[in-house]
Amino acid sequence: MGFRLKAFALHVSGSASALTLVLGTLYLGWYRWPGWYLSGVLHVAGILVVVDVVLGPTLTLIVANPRKPRRELARDVTIIVTVQLAALLYGTTTLWLGRPLYYTFSVDRLELVQASDLKPADILAGRRENPSLAPYWLSRPRWVWAPLPADPDEAQKIVSGTVFGGTDVIQMPRYFKTWDEGLPQLRTKLEAPEAMKFFSRREKQTLRQRMIQLGLAPDHPDTMVLWAGSRRVLVVFDPATLRLRAILRPD
Repeated sequence: MGFRLKAFALHVSGSASALTLVLGTLYLGWYRWPGWYLSGVLHVAGILVVVDVVLGPTLTLIVANPRKPRRELARDVTIIVTVQLAALLYGTTTLWLGRPLYYTFSVDRLELVQASDLKPADILAGRRENPSLAPYWLSRPRWVWAPLPADPDEAQKIVSGTVFGGTDVIQMPRYFKTWDEGLPQLRTKLEAPEAMKFFSRREKQTLRQRMIQLGLAPDHPDTMVLWAGSRRVLVVFDPATLRLRAILRPD
């Protein structure tokens, strides 16, 4: 039994180290709060943990028979590790393609933009026309203002296209401006949580309690919803400077 446990322990240690390196790098680089919550990646991370830290080492525990020929044992472990690596590669690719790139303010809302939301043509246009705010391979998440273009015809074209599933302005880095440039317009769109129709009564109560615990005023019009598909959080701004003070889950 000692041989099996040793093989199991070595496998757990190696798998956990590799997974910690991958998930840690992605988290520190792109998925810090609220990125991991809004992008809904916990199920992907959970699958990776089950396959690489639980299932793989458990199979090694089962096949690691000290009486088994070493060549046969090496073959079995190689198969297990190969499956693990395939799962890790798939999961890592999924997380990389879904990594948060922007938290955008546009018109009257905040929205998360993930790497998979951007088309190659729009990325190239952004690098050509707006290189300072365009996404690059290792770009970290940034807060930006994404106003509609000044040309009314172009703006209407984008709005109309969005209605029918076309590309929205928040997916067009060539139109992005710095976060600070959008603060005057952002100020006019802030509301108190109680006035928002996007949260249920229970969610509003939860948000109110969390704001009070943090010493924030729950009745002041200094908040806005940050969306990512059906997921949403409440962003609280400083009423004087519009600096981000808190990002709160409603559940």
